[in-house]
Amino acid sequence: MADFVREVMTPGVVAVLPDASLVEAAQLMRAEDIGDVLVAEGGRVVGVLTDRDIALRAVADGADPLTVSARAVCTPEPVVVGPGDPVSTAVDLMRGHAVRRLPVVEDGRPVGMVSLGDLAVAQDPTSVLADISQAEPGGGRGGAPA
Repeated sequence: MADFVREVMTPGVVAVLPDASLVEAAQLMRAEDIGDVLVAEGGRVVGVLTDRDIALRAVADGADPLTVSARAVCTPEPVVVGPGDPVSTAVDLMRGHAVRRLPVVEDGRPVGMVSLGDLAVAQDPTSVLADISQAEPGGGRGGAPA
């Protein structure tokens, strides 16, 4: 297994400004084929917004995703990890805070994300979770939803 977060993380940053609408954030997630974006201001992470946040904290409550901001729905001040931190630190933080993803931050600036899927692939590339994490999006759904 990898020793450091930098060896397992997904490099690069996909972010929205705090005042971006949920529609803008969702469109960016779709375009990038990801389930989360960082909410960043001045090059610093101020929150994490997931597709689940949009669905459960806004849409399910009847909020208008065109007018609700990312800041209003995101998880503020998320727990972060550094690229030089041991993978075990990322695992402990995910477990302790019940999160599936951690922003990777270096010198206060986001440099990537590490997810449960990233850790699964690093730990056991032949596991079912690793297979799912590495699969092409949409493969196996078998058509349109009912």
